[in-house]
Amino acid sequence: MTGKPYRASVSSGTVWEDLAGYARAVRIGERILVSGTTATGPDGLVGRDDPAAQARFILDKIEGAIKQLGGSLRDVVRTRVYVSDITHWEAVARVHGERFAGVRPANTLVEARLVGPEYLVEIEAEAIIGAGDAL
Repeated sequence: MTGKPYRASVSSGTVWEDLAGYARAVRIGERILVSGTTATGPDGLVGRDDPAAQARFILDKIEGAIKQLGGSLRDVVRTRVYVSDITHWEAVARVHGERFAGVRPANTLVEARLVGPEYLVEIEAEAIIGAGDAL
């Protein structure tokens, strides 16, 4: 019989994490799941009216959470991108392409109503520790 799988989590300090009782990212075994992430920094919204700037900030935030749990962006195997206005798809997709050109995770991009009208992009990610070693 084996013991419990390794589990760890990290927080980014947004009000929603405590309010709704969730973690920014959770590692279970070799898998890391990153919650839907918006461009919310310590001083509030980052990149107002700029979907590409929001996407860059979000991917930096996701990368930080994954690194805290022992992984890297190279380990990302899936992303889900939500945009509040489908006309922003290309600007956001280009930022995604800059960060993941060599990784090429499975990806979905859809239009959705986000937590507030000022939020143009939300991204979630899944990583498997060591997946980047196969590249």
